[in-house]
Amino acid sequence: MSEQSTAGRQPAGASDTRRAGPGLHSGFLRSAARVPDRPALAVGGQTLSYAELHARSAAIAATLDARVPDGVPPLVAIYSHRAVTAFAGVLGVLMSGRAYVPLNPTLPAARNRLMLERSGARMIVVDPGSLDQVEEVLEGLDPGFLVLAPDDAAPAPVDGHDVVTLADLEDAAAWDERQVDENEPAYVLFTSGSTGIPKGVTVAHRNVPPLIDDQVERYALTEDDRISQTHELTFDVSVWDMFVTWQVGACLCCPSTKELIKPGGFIRREGITIWFSVPSTAVFMKRLGMLKPDSYPTLRYSLFAGEPLPVAVAEAWLEAAPASAVENLYGPTELTILCMGHRWQPGDTAEAGVVPIGGPLAQNRPLVVDDELREVEPGAIGELIVAGPQVTLGYWRDPEQTATAFVVPPGSEEVHYRTGDRVRRPSSAGVPMAYLGRTDSQVKVRGVRVELGEVEAAVREATGVDAVIAVAWPRTLTGADGIVAFVGDRGVDVPAVKAELEGRLPAHMVPRRFELLDQLPLGASGKFDRLALLRSLEEN
Repeated sequence: MSEQSTAGRQPAGASDTRRAGPGLHSGFLRSAARVPDRPALAVGGQTLSYAELHARSAAIAATLDARVPDGVPPLVAIYSHRAVTAFAGVLGVLMSGRAYVPLNPTLPAARNRLMLERSGARMIVVDPGSLDQVEEVLEGLDPGFLVLAPDDAAPAPVDGHDVVTLADLEDAAAWDERQVDENEPAYVLFTSGSTGIPKGVTVAHRNVPPLIDDQVERYALTEDDRISQTHELTFDVSVWDMFVTWQVGACLCCPSTKELIKPGGFIRREGITIWFSVPSTAVFMKRLGMLKPDSYPTLRYSLFAGEPLPVAVAEAWLEAAPASAVENLYGPTELTILCMGHRWQPGDTAEAGVVPIGGPLAQNRPLVVDDELREVEPGAIGELIVAGPQVTLGYWRDPEQTATAFVVPPGSEEVHYRTGDRVRRPSSAGVPMAYLGRTDSQVKVRGVRVELGEVEAAVREATGVDAVIAVAWPRTLTGADGIVAFVGDRGVDVPAVKAELEGRLPAHMVPRRFELLDQLPLGASGKFDRLALLRSLEEN
């Protein structure tokens, strides 16, 4: 790796031992050798076998090797959306020994430019038809980018940059497999930062295999499975989608943006056996009548992560997919996708109307701690911090933020990541851990502490609507003067709901105002966009 990539790569106290080993893509390579004719990827009306996807990826890797001189920063951006180029690009970058940085073509050019600039990448893989957008993203950046358009026969030139097209690709046979340093980055994902500047979470090759191995065994996955790919590449669960699938020689099935709006038909048409999405998708499906009993008989497992899963949605999904187990999975990007999980059963207990996050997955070691990072008593509430092999390398080129979030608590020698999530420590063995919201969702309303998650749970129960977000508004110097509840259903009887809430909540917790929408806005990851709702209040 170049010297400029080293800042913020290793959390304080983590081992810096260097050793060559298999990379994140090794499972795909093994499957391509073992089952070359099996389907590996279904996207955009195309189905590629493992041999075909391998050939396209190897050509990208060989081209990067041939075109990129020594000393160029080792990150490669991927600018592709639900297309073969995206998946072949990810694999090709990894097969070249580099790390990938996904951008999102649905985001504004300025946002993608900021992520690209912060990454230091000087190479970008682009899908057909996106060169005009990429030219806008590159506007104002130094010239000399390598723009690789591997599936474009005759694209327009991009002024000041070297464009490599389909005709210019190296032959796949020119790719030379190499060992990678398992402590080096495999990918860098930029997430929203509290300062408004995206943070680049740096994930090493070694961080992912413990989870992949755990998940393959947990769900008894085989090459006969057809696994959904609903998550954008900029959302870390996409890594699960790709590399858990390809580890066992299964087929990754990627819906179009249009199919994601109403995914029921996609599940049936593609014969999906493993479904994975954010809970918001299931909330919308329930509201649109797509969770009728026995709707999805092919599903074996239905997995949800990224935000709280309402109990009512989990139960509706179980009725729609009666042969499927429903699991709520949890994990911030800094802990490599997933670190906790709970299999929901009717009759399970839940706090605040959401499914618990359960117990640790793989080799993760969670602690529930107080403000001084000391473990709280069983049954008490605190912040979740986690140690284990999935603790990532920190924030790209940001040692200060890395040192703040990756800590060694008193009495331990292990680096733990501070999740910023409030949970209840299980009171005894076998009791699942309950998720109670963000530490930063605890606000003061007229001087009194309020948990917005508790307000949301009460509004969900009073309205019968799963899509609910509560925000503290209007803001004051000491917190807020009230609460606004956004509800994704215009048919709600607000006076009746207010009356019910006044009978069960303290006055300061009852929303002063209800905003009824056809549906709540979603962010790039598919989760409810709380910041967009706050902006709507600021603009009115």
